[in-house]
Amino acid sequence: MPPGARDDTGERAAVGTRTTVPETTGTATEAEDVDGPGGRPAGPIRPAAVRPRPAVVGARAELRRQLRTQQRLRLATLVSVVVVILGALPLYLMIQAATRDPVFTSLNDLRLPAWAAASPTDSSFGSRWCIIDCRFRERELTSERPPDETAGVYQNALRTAGWQSWKVEQCPDSPVLGHYSCWRRDEYTLDLWVRDPPCKFDPLRQRPTVGPPASPEAAGAKADDCTGSVVSIKVRNRIDDERGRGPEPAEDASLTGETPDAAFTPDPLTPSPTG
Repeated sequence: MPPGARDDTGERAAVGTRTTVPETTGTATEAEDVDGPGGRPAGPIRPAAVRPRPAVVGARAELRRQLRTQQRLRLATLVSVVVVILGALPLYLMIQAATRDPVFTSLNDLRLPAWAAASPTDSSFGSRWCIIDCRFRERELTSERPPDETAGVYQNALRTAGWQSWKVEQCPDSPVLGHYSCWRRDEYTLDLWVRDPPCKFDPLRQRPTVGPPASPEAAGAKADDCTGSVVSIKVRNRIDDERGRGPEPAEDASLTGETPDAAFTPDPLTPSPTG
């Protein structure tokens, strides 16, 4: 080589060539451009993106679909429960209010001892809302004690419950035996009648004794055979109770028409002049 000539071969050998490693498909790493002699990498090797398999993609889609289905079922169940609660409770209260009479409920709440409120029997007729006829309620009970003691217990229970004694004519309509009193509260009136049991008035018990009883035990059993008292409670709406209304106003004569004179009344049996 002549002096002063440039050795291009050595210069090219000194300078590293830039080589590229081909990308491999399906491997876990991705090759980058390497720079420098010996093919060393110029930067870090990054992991290659793993392509998901079709089976894994289908499993994930099925799992998401099942989760959405479960969420819809939970939401539908929650909505159904809320609708049932909001709809069934008012319906139950409406049916209960229509079937349960508040008057009998208040009578059940009276503070009475067990011996004074045995064998209750209820009866009623008419409309509760006073359609055509107002409702009339009646309750029959039996007591183990005499009428005097039983009547005092019932009167105290009515006062405690808010009933007020009502002094009015036709209370009762006709004289009766026993203790009869009238009461009123809110829009209701109440009649309380405490009396001896019907067996007290049995003619067979009133007949004179022909001879002495066989034994004192038999005489005592016969005497205790008809004890206690009977209680009747009648409740009406105040607007349907004619008692306490006062006398009706007198009829005004100026509002009453006059009866026509008989002379001007045509006789159906007399033929008309034009007939």
